[in-house]
Amino acid sequence: MPRTLPRIVLPESREAPSITLPAIGQGTWYMGENLVPRQQEVAALRHGLDLGLRLIDTAEMYGDGGAEEVVGEALRGRRDDAFVVSKVYPWNAGRDSAIAACERSLERLGIDCLDLYLLHWPGNIPLEETLEAFERLRDQGKIRRFGVSNFDADNLRALDAIPAAAECATDQVLYHLGSRGIEVDIIPWMQDHHIPVMAYCPLAQGGRLRSKLLSSSVVNEIAAKHAASAAQILLAWVIRPTGVSQDGARGVIAIPKASSPAHVEANAKALEIELDSDDLTQLDDAFPAPREPVSLDIV
Repeated sequence: MPRTLPRIVLPESREAPSITLPAIGQGTWYMGENLVPRQQEVAALRHGLDLGLRLIDTAEMYGDGGAEEVVGEALRGRRDDAFVVSKVYPWNAGRDSAIAACERSLERLGIDCLDLYLLHWPGNIPLEETLEAFERLRDQGKIRRFGVSNFDADNLRALDAIPAAAECATDQVLYHLGSRGIEVDIIPWMQDHHIPVMAYCPLAQGGRLRSKLLSSSVVNEIAAKHAASAAQILLAWVIRPTGVSQDGARGVIAIPKASSPAHVEANAKALEIELDSDDLTQLDDAFPAPREPVSLDIV
């Protein structure tokens, strides 16, 4: 019997039914900044849609809106194929400023409604005010769901005290094999509230730590065993079946960025890798999770 590929379920909200998505999506950080040809970035996102990687994550911060423009180009004629996520700066998350910021994002994206709108990180504007704006945006048909990003356990507990937070769809946080602090307090909180985690930088964000993970003898031995690359093993680990619900959906979706169709294809193939208990034990031994709460990693 064919194996069901890993997926996550975003719960039903007041204005949207529950939705099932592949457990790997597409990130866009650093797109729209002329680091690679624009049409290559567009082609990568469109190829991801062809492969079923429906979730595309972006933000008004990325390239000062340039990434949203790239996504908008990729979405032309393909809107129904995509689940589009964007994020608002904390200083734009006020009662009225969030409305204006969302409208600017929609214009750059060339769409009428975001599937998910996130507060990019905690700021000085009261959460109650931000959530009020999010509810207004949803009532106006400009977003379908809302959530948060870079919220640590204390932030989540503060959020939980606000009635509108019952509609929170996700917390997007940094998570990879070399940064496992969210396993101590954030993932358990999310599981208790039946909310999936969205993992950015699932391959680590450049630098020596990324090199350490990709060059790890343990990671590469497991990669050879699965006829995969080290990067694919790291992605498969992030979406491993921890906190699987009764319907088989998992609790984490990874959103790696890829700037070429070949890179997107490699990311998509990570969905087909099923790490066994021996693999997971070896990775736990090589890169153990902390036992006590630690500060949330943010880049």
